[in-house]
Amino acid sequence: MNGQPLLYKILKDLDISFEYYEHPPAPTIEEAKQYWEDLDATHCKNLFFRNHKGNKHYLVILEHTRQLDIHDLEKRLKQGKISFASEQRMKKYLGLSPGSVSPFGLINDIESHVHVYFDEKLQHAKTISFHPNNNNASIIVSVTNFIKFMNWTGNTYEFMKLYD
Repeated sequence: MNGQPLLYKILKDLDISFEYYEHPPAPTIEEAKQYWEDLDATHCKNLFFRNHKGNKHYLVILEHTRQLDIHDLEKRLKQGKISFASEQRMKKYLGLSPGSVSPFGLINDIESHVHVYFDEKLQHAKTISFHPNNNNASIIVSVTNFIKFMNWTGNTYEFMKLYD
């Protein structure tokens, strides 16, 4: 299976079942959509940010068709300006490269530094999909099992309204 072998071991150890789908590299939502059309899941957009001081990092996850209002998020976080994190920060905190960002990258955040914001509507989905830390496959898991994974990571997370 494509993706990080450690991820599959963790999912197995946590008794998290998943569906696996292999596809050509899909580093953007536009490219990935063509491979998702027959998959029954809520597909997610994963955005990795840093605050203006560079001492806090956020993974923001919402349904792939939604647009995030970054200025609104800045106001609610009260961290000043936020911006997309660099490739170096992405590698350092998630062990990932651009085009492969996924909450499964939290397995590489051994200090649980990254805080995760999920759009509140995702908690009502039946299943959700993410890359397995490699953009040439997708994994579908139930939201219940995904929350089990999130609790295992030790990273802080919350559900909040991210768009109207």
